[in-house]
Amino acid sequence: MLLVKQAARRYPRSVIVKLNGERSEVPDGASIEQLLEQLGLAGRRAAVELNGEIVRAQAWADTEIRENDVIEIVHFVGGG
Repeated sequence: MLLVKQAARRYPRSVIVKLNGERSEVPDGASIEQLLEQLGLAGRRAAVELNGEIVRAQAWADTEIRENDVIEIVHFVGGG
C-alpha cells in the first residue's frame, strides 16, 4: 500500500506501460525524451521501439507515451 501512495505522490496521473518486458508506471503525457531522462539515459546513444516501431531520436520529444504502450529501450555501453 505504501508503494502505491508514493507512486501517486510522484505522478499525480500515471499510465501503465510495458518497458523492456516489465510492467512500469510513467507520468501521463510523458514523452519518450522525458522517459529517457527519468531513466538516466538522456544524452546517451540509445534505440527506442514503441509498439513494434522504431522511433527516431528526432521524434523522441514529440512522441507521447500512452496507456498500455510497449516500449523497448536499448542503450549502448562502451568497454573493452
